[in-house]
Amino acid sequence: MRNTEKYLHLGLLVLRIGLGIMFILHGYPKITGGLDKWASLGELGMSKMGISFGWVYWGFLAAASEFFGGLFLVIGLAVRLSGFFLFFTMLIAAAFHLLSGDGIMGASHAIESGTIFLFLIFSGGGHYALDQIIYNRISHPILKNIFSSAIN
Repeated sequence: MRNTEKYLHLGLLVLRIGLGIMFILHGYPKITGGLDKWASLGELGMSKMGISFGWVYWGFLAAASEFFGGLFLVIGLAVRLSGFFLFFTMLIAAAFHLLSGDGIMGASHAIESGTIFLFLIFSGGGHYALDQIIYNRISHPILKNIFSSAIN
C-alpha cells in the first residue's frame, strides 16, 4: 500500500470515528427517550413533509439511525448501510429546517452531515474497518464474494 493510499484509509478512520461519536451523542437521548420522545421526533420531522401517521415509527428510525449508525461508523461495520440511513435522516432534517423557514444556515448542519454520509456510501469504511477485517478472514469463496459486494 502506497503512503497516499495509507493516508486515505487513515483519513476515513478519523472521519468515521469523529462523526460516529458525535452521532452517538446526538442519538443517545433520542433512542433512550422512549415512545413519547419518538412520537415527538417523528411528528416534528414528518408533519412538515405532509405525513401524518406513524410518528413513533419515524421517530424511532431517526433515533436508531443516529445512535446505531454512529456506533457502526466508529467500529466500521456496515458503513455503507449506516451511511444510507444517516443520509436519509439528514435529508429529512434539512428539509424540516428549510420548510420551517430556518433557511440554508439553519439546515447547514444536516446538509453538511448528509454530504459526508453520501460520501461514505460511495467510499465505504476503508481498510481500518471491521467490515474489512471480517472480509479478510472469510475463506469460503461464495461467502467472500457475497461479503465483497457489500463492502467493495
